[in-house]
Amino acid sequence: MSESSRAGILSIQDDDIALDDDAHNDNPAERLHLVEAMRMAEAIVFASTEPVSEKALAMRMPDGADIPAIMTSLQEFYEKRGVNLVKIENAWAFRTAGDLSFLMSRDAVQQKKLSRAALEVLAIIAYHQPVTRAEIEEIRGVETSKGTLDTLMETGWVKMRGRRRTPGRPVTYGTTLSFLDHFGLGELGDLPGIDELKGAGLLSARMPANFSVPVPPSDPDELTEDEDPLTDIDLEELGLLTPRGGDD
Repeated sequence: MSESSRAGILSIQDDDIALDDDAHNDNPAERLHLVEAMRMAEAIVFASTEPVSEKALAMRMPDGADIPAIMTSLQEFYEKRGVNLVKIENAWAFRTAGDLSFLMSRDAVQQKKLSRAALEVLAIIAYHQPVTRAEIEEIRGVETSKGTLDTLMETGWVKMRGRRRTPGRPVTYGTTLSFLDHFGLGELGDLPGIDELKGAGLLSARMPANFSVPVPPSDPDELTEDEDPLTDIDLEELGLLTPRGGDD
């Protein structure tokens, strides 16, 4: 790399990217390495149509790269721009700044509105996951059609997680990364609490004293002790995998 190129990158670093680490500020070589790492991460996330996990970034970045530090610096760099870098669980994606979303409304595709039943089921899955269809019906007090669950899975917001270790081995359901992304949630812990739900008029102010909103799992992808992972046989039975032909 030429001296002029190095000077150009360093000037960008000094003018546009604020670093809290004094060691980086005092060491031009370290500052240069961080800027180059940020450029690499920026390119990877920009080129992806889906949020990129930190694990995937680490696999494509130079060995020893401090992914959390790199992404935090990059996030700060984009903080006041028209495009923001947002963290969704342990993944990263570029999204239009919230205050500029109105500019995209003309090009937005009109999506089919979910029925009240589908919204109720989605909320139950979000707060109670992992949850089975029978458990959903118990909470709602009415039968839940398979079509409602199919609709939610078609949106990409709900997925089959595994099978409950109980008689009949019912399928358990949970939310996806797309669910968090669509509703602007960094993690399930960002779901509205009871006070927020009351403030929005979604809960009566006269709820029973012992009423509480369930606390979603911290890691929605990790199976619980009473869940088994879905096998290829399970996926075939559920119609999610084409049956394998017999041996010739």
